[in-house]
Amino acid sequence: MQAAATRETEPAALLFLGHESQEHGYEPGMSMIMRRSFSGLVPMVLVSLSACGTAESQVGQADGGGVRVPFVTDGWRTDFTKHSVPLDEIISGGPPKDGIPPIDRPRFDSVREADRWLGDREPIVVFEQDGEVRGYPWQVLIWHEIVNDEVGGLPVSITYCPLCNTAIAFDRRVGSMVLDFGTTGKLRHSDLVMYDRQTETWWQQATGEAIVGELTGTVLTFLPAPTVSWSDFKREYPDTRVLNRDTGHRRPYGTSPYDGYDTGSPWLFRGRGDSRLPTMARVVVVKSGAAAVVYPMEALARERAINHEVGEAAVAVFYRAGTASAVDARQIEAGRDVGAAAAYHRTVDGRTLTFRAAGDGFRDRETGTRWTFFGEAIDGPLTGTKLEAAVHYIPFWFAWAAFEPTTPVYGM
Repeated sequence: MQAAATRETEPAALLFLGHESQEHGYEPGMSMIMRRSFSGLVPMVLVSLSACGTAESQVGQADGGGVRVPFVTDGWRTDFTKHSVPLDEIISGGPPKDGIPPIDRPRFDSVREADRWLGDREPIVVFEQDGEVRGYPWQVLIWHEIVNDEVGGLPVSITYCPLCNTAIAFDRRVGSMVLDFGTTGKLRHSDLVMYDRQTETWWQQATGEAIVGELTGTVLTFLPAPTVSWSDFKREYPDTRVLNRDTGHRRPYGTSPYDGYDTGSPWLFRGRGDSRLPTMARVVVVKSGAAAVVYPMEALARERAINHEVGEAAVAVFYRAGTASAVDARQIEAGRDVGAAAAYHRTVDGRTLTFRAAGDGFRDRETGTRWTFFGEAIDGPLTGTKLEAAVHYIPFWFAWAAFEPTTPVYGM
């Protein structure tokens, strides 16, 4: 084992990456985090380099030259001569290709069935397409990171990177192809690097951009997919389906292998810091076309409703308490309350609405209509109207700032 570089102020964790015994319920190549208390311990991150591919490989170019690849490329048919980022920014997270296994044949429970094994405060991704709603619990995503699914006839990937706290849904269609995604076992700026099985192009999960291979420069379409608490989900969507734990893999679902992480420092992060916000602060990133704005979760929790603009789009961002962090406690349900956020376009029938928090929900100033956290008008002149969801997700600040350092921050 070789020690990875880490700042002396980082909290302690021992991260062992490599082959685990199947008798413990893990498959070979699946990373296993050996947890310690994060208070008062000497910081250390140990990384097994046997699977990291520290040896350089060389792949030929059309002109007969070569490009240095700072990791092992055996088993890949990726075109490493095409890349939009320096290859040495990509490092091994430990597991091999699909060592963190994506879910390709998702199975689902009813809400009543899922309520037997989900805790009320647990986070769950909500995805809706053409009236069909599905839920994807983080307690399953944290062990698989990618779910390839089809909802309402739309091929989608529900993705989650625990190290960056990025839960993002993508349209799997690129041109005439429908892509299936897997995990490379690699990270860039701590973020999951995915690959598609059709071309073996590598994709940055946080940005949706193809960064290595045939499709380099292509950007996936982001889809709205908020994360809420199980309690709120089952109340709002009692008749929907929920990704279950029948994945074909043995994992201790309901537990987090990253406990204590979100009160520490980023793991395996080589990017630059940004002092505008604390490194591990959660931020709501709201996107509209090429534009994006960052809303600090702390500010949102204080205001509960923010009316703002992202590019030319008028948006409203709502806050609701009661959702647990998935990377705080050993049992996910016991994680500290980090809240949930939902973002919407606030122009309805040509009129731009202004929202404020009101009791358990929200009210618009223009008509006095009362709205739920899920963007539905339930009392007043606009009853029955549903706000259009805006693309948003809630990364740690360091992760977003590493990829999009010029993004404006609300209140700054």
